[in-house]
Amino acid sequence: MPSYRSPIPAAVLLIALAAPVSAQSPPYPGAAANIRESEQYTALLRSSATFRAKRKQIECGPITDPQLHASCIASFDAYTKPAK
Repeated sequence: MPSYRSPIPAAVLLIALAAPVSAQSPPYPGAAANIRESEQYTALLRSSATFRAKRKQIECGPITDPQLHASCIASFDAYTKPAK
């Protein structure tokens, strides 16, 4: 005669294991944090030629279309001018 077990212990185990995973997710930082991080990034682009060159390499390097590549490079070169 086959032995059937209740699926309840398995369900309880899955719920117990899933709870810590959801608790590990950092909460959404919100719009204020996003703006602050964007301003910090922009400040680094303006003040650090090394940072700007590295970001230019990372973001523009893989672009193979000549016109898009030139546009990407120009967007970074705009940060070499003083802020208005």
